[in-house]
Amino acid sequence: MIQETMIPLARLTLEDPRSAARQVMAMDLSRDALWTALALVAIVNTFLVTLLMTVSAPTMPMPTYMERPLALFVLIAGLMVVYVHAMYWAGLTIGGKGRLMDVLALVVWFQILRAAAQLAIVVLSLALPAAGLLLSLVVAVWGLWIFMNFLATALNLKSPWHSIAVMAVAFVGLVFGMGILAGLIGGIAQGGAS
Repeated sequence: MIQETMIPLARLTLEDPRSAARQVMAMDLSRDALWTALALVAIVNTFLVTLLMTVSAPTMPMPTYMERPLALFVLIAGLMVVYVHAMYWAGLTIGGKGRLMDVLALVVWFQILRAAAQLAIVVLSLALPAAGLLLSLVVAVWGLWIFMNFLATALNLKSPWHSIAVMAVAFVGLVFGMGILAGLIGGIAQGGAS
């Protein structure tokens, strides 16, 4: 299953993001399957962030919820949900046309690829820190280009560059959402500590 579908789709995503986006949208996965996949991706991201913090031992003080996997999962999943909706509505605002489920499907697929890339970066950083840093930079730039094409395809935007406007507007919504979520999670984490 993985070799037959996911690996060729991952390769296509790297080579031709718009074609890959059309393939993902053509799967027409159900709402329940997509939201479940988003939750699973949030679990994987929580694991990777926890692993990265354990391996790198950050020197700066971190918020208490970063030490609690459940609170971190709620934050990551909540931010993904907020960002999906924010991008969808921002896209409609600037004249795009599309379906929320298509945006969600592409965000889920992008997050799956991103999680795989992050795992590769963590492993490489343990062996060769400089190479890990370089790979991290390449992944960030290439990932941005892929995601711009994904958004342009899902929302029928004129060009990938219109996606920057969508992401900028959505980011403002994400910042507000993050503030609310962090406040709620911080309160829960503090309550659990007492």
